[in-house]
Amino acid sequence: MKTINKLQTAAVGLAAVLALSACGGAAGVSSTSEETKSLTNNTTDISEGVQPDADAVALLPQSYKDKGELTVAMDLHYPPTTFLAEDNQTPIGLNPDVARLVAKKLDLDLKFVDTKFDTIVPGLDGGRFDFTATTMSKTEERLKVLDMIDYFKAGNSVAVAAGNPLNLTMETLCGKNIAVTQGSTGQLKRLPALSEQTCTSKGQPEINAVTLPNVQEALTQLHSKRIDGVLYDTTSLGWAQKQQPDSFTLLGRVNVGSSDVTAIGVKKGSPLTPALQKAIQSVLETPEYKESLETWGLESGAITDAKLN
Repeated sequence: MKTINKLQTAAVGLAAVLALSACGGAAGVSSTSEETKSLTNNTTDISEGVQPDADAVALLPQSYKDKGELTVAMDLHYPPTTFLAEDNQTPIGLNPDVARLVAKKLDLDLKFVDTKFDTIVPGLDGGRFDFTATTMSKTEERLKVLDMIDYFKAGNSVAVAAGNPLNLTMETLCGKNIAVTQGSTGQLKRLPALSEQTCTSKGQPEINAVTLPNVQEALTQLHSKRIDGVLYDTTSLGWAQKQQPDSFTLLGRVNVGSSDVTAIGVKKGSPLTPALQKAIQSVLETPEYKESLETWGLESGAITDAKLN
């Protein structure tokens, strides 16, 4: 089985991809570490040698067997879970690794489609993609149109300017301008819940959400002091801080508004769901799953049960 990397949007260069860890390039920070360069140059398919799961294949609808291919939607701009290698073509990170392993367990080829995060759910519902693995958490709204199967534990954190010059805490963000990304759980659930818990319920002004298209733009605006903080995936912020430790400061995790568990999504009621769940459970039991987590520094996100919905 081979993996097909057919991206529908123009590939972006590594400099743009790693803008996350360089604050959009505007921060004037140094180049990425040798360890990072080694990772982003490595395009080895982690699923090579992994055998199909007979039970999962048995659950696969005949139409998928006949087609021989799965289409996965991802927003390929969010290291270390989902981004492009230095060749500007090969998807790398935890999510591409998991998607390749799932396809191998189902004995199918895989086609990646680079898709803006906030268009993925409508695309799945409209049948344009077979599934997504893009660090998407379960919400009541998503579960109305998607079947969602657990595969990883992530969560959100808040980042502020390096050294925290405003002396902010998770309890003193009231009235501050905090960036979230369009269509994210941070925008839809976490920031509103945090604002209600720490601010409006205590008679303080709400946190002002600044919705931006991606985290690179958010970190650029944070560096230029146009916003006071960024609420985003802990995995990505942790990666960025590791690569550029003087670019910003993490205040802490946001523990309200949504579960930390993220899930693979497929159209609700899809005939693919049973086979996909079985394949994901099989993936969670492989050494390659743990290897991928360790490669991207995400060991704490490991789970063992591919729960559906």
